[in-house]
Amino acid sequence: MKPGSRDIKYSVLITGLELEELQRHAWQLAESFGLDQRIAAYRGQRPIGLYRWDLEYLQDVIAMALENPKEYPDHSTPGYAALRNLYERIRQLCAEAFES
Repeated sequence: MKPGSRDIKYSVLITGLELEELQRHAWQLAESFGLDQRIAAYRGQRPIGLYRWDLEYLQDVIAMALENPKEYPDHSTPGYAALRNLYERIRQLCAEAFES
């Protein structure tokens, strides 16, 4: 999908355990116009630019991963907490993106 002139790019810095957990689930973004490859190649040194459809994909994939008992049987693990924190940040950005 090619962004239009009115599409806004949102910058998000994802580092550490949040990035590791997101990259574990990047394969689920296969139908997302290259977002899976961008996430897999992302190193967390600079903010990554995401459009609102990217945010929506990420929000859905992270939500599915968090709800999957096979991925996170114990909700008290650091990996679950990191992905949950990232989900909340993405959810806020997504709400902001679709508000405007």
